[in-house]
Amino acid sequence: MITSKFSNIKIAGIAAELPNKCVNAHDYDELFGAETVSKNIETTGVRQSYHALPEQTSSDLAFVAAKRLMEEMDIDPSTIGVLIFTAAYLDYQVPPTACVLHKRLGLSTDCIAFDTNLACSGYVYGIQTMCSVLQSSDATRGLLLNGDITSKVISPLDKSRMLFGDGGTATLFEKCEEAPQITVGMKTDGSRFKSIIVPAGGYRNPEASHERVEWADGNVRSDYDLFMNGMDVFGFTMTDVPRLALEFLRNQKQSAETYDAFIFHQPNLFILKHLLKKLKAPAEKMPISLDRYGNTSVCAIPVTLCDHFGGKGQGEKRVFLYGFGVGLSWACADVTIDTDHIYTIEHTDDYFTEGTVSHG
Repeated sequence: MITSKFSNIKIAGIAAELPNKCVNAHDYDELFGAETVSKNIETTGVRQSYHALPEQTSSDLAFVAAKRLMEEMDIDPSTIGVLIFTAAYLDYQVPPTACVLHKRLGLSTDCIAFDTNLACSGYVYGIQTMCSVLQSSDATRGLLLNGDITSKVISPLDKSRMLFGDGGTATLFEKCEEAPQITVGMKTDGSRFKSIIVPAGGYRNPEASHERVEWADGNVRSDYDLFMNGMDVFGFTMTDVPRLALEFLRNQKQSAETYDAFIFHQPNLFILKHLLKKLKAPAEKMPISLDRYGNTSVCAIPVTLCDHFGGKGQGEKRVFLYGFGVGLSWACADVTIDTDHIYTIEHTDDYFTEGTVSHG
């Protein structure tokens, strides 16, 4: 485990934005069969999710969340010195989507802006990256923006489609001398990169076929659709994921009693219960959001924070954050957050009309 510790930096505010289109799990009854859908609900806990419009991208959702967060907290755009956008599916191959968001938010040219290409672990990795940049620079504020539109990269004939939802989030970081320490622990196992993959669409397999055919797992997809090796991912979440969480607690010299809440990535209910049992933490400390929003990938942790704390004004809370998935990569964090500036989830159909560029 690589451990990072940061002082004098705080998470100052969080906002989350989801699409308007709600998809109920039973909408898939005709396609996959009512019995299959009901069993999926029972095992995963996902009852509904929200899917982006064809025109919406991950950055559109993150932009609306960032705009609302800055307005709610009366943040002058010129004071933002760092913008990091984390997503698995970006707007363009070039330029970085972070630069487009920089323009849309009206940020100063005295601002660092870049993308990181991660999914389920991306929020915690993003915390580490943001804190590193702030600690090593004279910037005083940073925006960590997250977004994913997984519904667009899953075959419509793939049963795992029932698990995923889309979303965008914004998290404000500020330098603050009184801020409690932030600690992050991270791991990567690239030997299992094929476990969760979109095989084509980049430059590795440029001649891949777009035809959707039945794969060995019984799902119909093409090489341009998301594939998850169920057995690999299950094994990872049953062993490696709880192992790091326990190692992190030992490293912190803490126990489950230390934390006010455990905010985990939201893959499915069975995995979450298994992880909670390994940590010997009470169920009431583990908020669940996947039943209403699905697995929102890189947004799952901040979406769950907004769902649980948003608009309730509960003051500072010490929380254990944990993201794990694509890469394979996994990371946990010990953070104290002022929940008075965690806002309720809202929905949008907005998208960037200037974003469609063609010279054909």
